[in-house]
Amino acid sequence: MIPKRIPEEEFKYIYSKVPRLCVDIIIQSDHGVILSKRMIPPFKGMWHIPGGTVLNREKLEATAKRVALEELGLDIEINKLLGLIEYPEMDDEKHAVSIAYLITDFSGTPRGSNQGKEVKFFQELPENLIPAQKEFLEEHLEMK
Repeated sequence: MIPKRIPEEEFKYIYSKVPRLCVDIIIQSDHGVILSKRMIPPFKGMWHIPGGTVLNREKLEATAKRVALEELGLDIEINKLLGLIEYPEMDDEKHAVSIAYLITDFSGTPRGSNQGKEVKFFQELPENLIPAQKEFLEEHLEMK
């Protein structure tokens, strides 16, 4: 069964009442970690780990692969689960919890999307990175 997206208004209503389950993909290579600059809320204008909402009936690893393809144009193989990133105060009092996967095996050339057009590899974390993600990367990848 192919997961379906719900209409935007329904999406906003549901996630104004309950936490949203997401997947973040931490893609690491010799060039660093891939981040993109958000073009949409929340955190518009900030660098972030690519990620997205888990769709109804979508397996977590399938979400990671979909997000990599949609947001970066990459095919990925998941190495391992790194942990959880919690975003208790995104905007308008919304709350998200994200399952973070490490990816070191990928194919394709990274490109942006409507969510984040600018995509770069970082050896050092940028100043304008979502705080919860900065803490997570510092802890789990020992990046500064």
